[in-house]
Amino acid sequence: MVRSKVSSKKQQNRGVDFKKIKRKIGRKLPPPKNATNTEIKSKAIILPEQSVASERAGLAVSKKGLTLKELLQQTSHHNPKIRKDALIGVRDLFLKYPAELKLHKYAVMEKLRERISDNDRVVRETLYQLLKSVVFPSCKEDNQGPFISMMMAYIFNAMTHLAVDVRLMAFKFVDLVVQHYPSSFSLYAEKILQNYKDFLQKNQFYLQDKGKLKNALAGLVRCLSLLPCKTREVASSLEKNLSEQRVLHAFEPDLPEDPAGFDLIIKKLRDLVPVLISCFHEFIPLVHGTMHLDAQSFDCMLYILQSIDLAVRFFVYGTAKSGPGSCSSIHPYEGPDMTMWDQDVSPVVLKKLLAIFPLNPRHGLSGKDGARYFILNVVITVIFLHSSEWNCPPPDLLEIYLEFIENALSGKTSSAAELGKAFCEKHLLSLLPFIPKLVSQVSRNWRLRILQAFTEAFKDSNPESLVKLACLSAIEDMLVPRHGIPSFDASDPEILGHEITWIRELPLLLIMLGDEHPSHSKVVLHLQLCLGQCALVNSAVAQEYDNMQYPLLEFYCTCLDERSMHYGPFIKLSRDSQELSVCCLYYFSHLDSSLLKSIAFCCLCDDLEPFMLFRIIEVLHSAYKAGHVQIADHISFFITLLSQFRVFPEEIYQVVEGDKKSNRGIFKSVTSVVSSCLLHMGEDSLVFQILEELILDLISLRPPIDNICAMLRVLLLLDSRPTRLSEQSIVNLSNYLLGYLINVASSIPEDDDKSTSPILANTCHYYLRPCFLLFARSEKFLKNTLDVMGSFIAENGSPPLSSNCILNANDHTTGIRAVVEILILMHKDVKILRILSSCKSEIANILQNMLLLQASKGMNMSMEEGHTIQFSFDRLKCITSTLLSATPTI
Repeated sequence: MVRSKVSSKKQQNRGVDFKKIKRKIGRKLPPPKNATNTEIKSKAIILPEQSVASERAGLAVSKKGLTLKELLQQTSHHNPKIRKDALIGVRDLFLKYPAELKLHKYAVMEKLRERISDNDRVVRETLYQLLKSVVFPSCKEDNQGPFISMMMAYIFNAMTHLAVDVRLMAFKFVDLVVQHYPSSFSLYAEKILQNYKDFLQKNQFYLQDKGKLKNALAGLVRCLSLLPCKTREVASSLEKNLSEQRVLHAFEPDLPEDPAGFDLIIKKLRDLVPVLISCFHEFIPLVHGTMHLDAQSFDCMLYILQSIDLAVRFFVYGTAKSGPGSCSSIHPYEGPDMTMWDQDVSPVVLKKLLAIFPLNPRHGLSGKDGARYFILNVVITVIFLHSSEWNCPPPDLLEIYLEFIENALSGKTSSAAELGKAFCEKHLLSLLPFIPKLVSQVSRNWRLRILQAFTEAFKDSNPESLVKLACLSAIEDMLVPRHGIPSFDASDPEILGHEITWIRELPLLLIMLGDEHPSHSKVVLHLQLCLGQCALVNSAVAQEYDNMQYPLLEFYCTCLDERSMHYGPFIKLSRDSQELSVCCLYYFSHLDSSLLKSIAFCCLCDDLEPFMLFRIIEVLHSAYKAGHVQIADHISFFITLLSQFRVFPEEIYQVVEGDKKSNRGIFKSVTSVVSSCLLHMGEDSLVFQILEELILDLISLRPPIDNICAMLRVLLLLDSRPTRLSEQSIVNLSNYLLGYLINVASSIPEDDDKSTSPILANTCHYYLRPCFLLFARSEKFLKNTLDVMGSFIAENGSPPLSSNCILNANDHTTGIRAVVEILILMHKDVKILRILSSCKSEIANILQNMLLLQASKGMNMSMEEGHTIQFSFDRLKCITSTLLSATPTI
């Protein structure tokens, strides 16, 4: 056994060639010893700057760091996504750096125009939005001639593209160009219309691509709307196009030498109108079918009809010449192709389009379908009325359209109740301009029916609606004689009844409009003025015009009581509207006293501009000279202004400071204007006789100082030397005038420096001069006034002071000082001084009363009152010492 152990030990010490290592499951094997290490270790290298970044410093780059040059290069990339992203990058760059577009607009457009015919729809749409939102608005103020000409060649190329989508998108680009640069249509009208004709003739995609067709037709409507469709627009349009072509040729020599004029447009429209009618007929099966009219089909039909209407208007009004069967013979432009229009287009329009009227589906109408068919029928009616200017329609066809017009005006269409008043009014706007000429050409029966429906539409429409404005325009054409529209028979009582109804609505409409719709009020006032200007004397229209002044009282001003005025819309209207309203006053054959009173209250409103105040005086005086105002009413209007005008501030010597302004200067101007008008009203003695009693009654009511002064000045202007005042008037005026004189004298500042200033001296002279002139013209008036002064000092009576008197009626001492001040001022006046020599007894009586007053109340007077009376006595005694031989002493 021992031996065996020894042998086993020796066996363990024996060497092993390959040692087998046992591995645990799931453990990663270590790499072999001879494996190559592939790990790479590196360190960052920091440079002061990179060459690429230094080249882009200061350049405008997009969000992705690309410059404008790089973005424009990417617009030609073979990948449509990259082309789209490049266009988006251009948009972002221009929005961030607007100056880049100004600097490189021609280079940008030269590159972008290549994408107009891009095969990818998204790229074309992205380009469209880029031009619409960024490029065109930014370059709108610049000369766009060369800019647009760079695009048009590529747009025309896209219009002939094999892909329908590209062709449709090309018309969308044309619409965009014309929208931002309308004059471009006149330069390329021939090609544009020719491409529209070629496009619409290939009608295999109408029912499949109505949405895209609608966009193309909308562009055609925009283009045709730029054609002159009124007589006065033709000459100006030609001159404008020629001048713009000269400018464009100066920058772009590749423009066609003979741009499309009216003669070429006529030829293209002559070919285009039949194609449009055929295109419209493609949709007629939808009308007669069981399916409802979808929105896209309706839009296509509407745009087609609008295009036909614009073309017909251009033919009839813009370039037509009268023919043997025309209903109108006034056409200034005789185009070379009107024979083609008369022989080819007009029969097509009448037979293929107008004969299918009205569009009435066989199935029941829903609300939307009824609205759509009503709109289409209105547009067809407008086409019929335009074409009737050139060719008189057959009587049977005319009856159909007249019935539709009558029902549309009166709201008797089958779907009128469902459509609503606002919807019907909106689409009646296109029919109303034809009413004046239409009713003058149809039979009497239809004339009365159309006028009845028109009157209902006029009365039922909202005052602020556009339908009301259109009705007013039509009424003006029917009542005011116009060239080309025959006037109605004034002897027809039924027609006259409609005219009277229209006229009576005008003042009510003005009141309902108020001052919230000034544009509508201006139209009404303009119509009222036209009626007054054209109305024949003693006619029914003239009588109704005169009757308008009574409901117009509320439009100007209504007097609720003696002190409360309710001003109407007139005060807050614009100056233009006020001017129209004032001019209307002249044409009333007899201005009622109530209306004159209402207008006088408006003149007294502080919110009325001075310009309008003087304008009212001017117009009313012109109406008086024309015999439209009675002399008593006219004088009453003037005296109301002078007696009730509120002058502020009330203190006549106060210097205005801050924001408080004075209107005393305006009132002085009013006094001068009124005096001038009264002086030229007729015989001075007659006018003075009317004014005398009126002014004395108003002065007895103790109005403010400025109003008394104004009335005295007017009275003196018409007076003579010696005075025309009656004995009773002299007595009454003497009693009233003392209070006015005391007010003026009491307002003079006691500071000698201020009282001797030129401004205060002129003010004092302005207010006292009327009284001094009366003294100079009547010695009796002066003596009576001095007697009243003496009685006042003796406290036998108190003077009637003005309402804005600054003197307290109980302050007797201040009144005595004012009387002495007046006597001193009278003594300084040379003319009055001569008369005072004959009034020694009256002056002595004043001095004597001052002595008696001091003697009777000497113990009850304060020291200040006694000093004031003594000082006043001494001043008066010193001044009058030369007049009196013997003077009492204290």
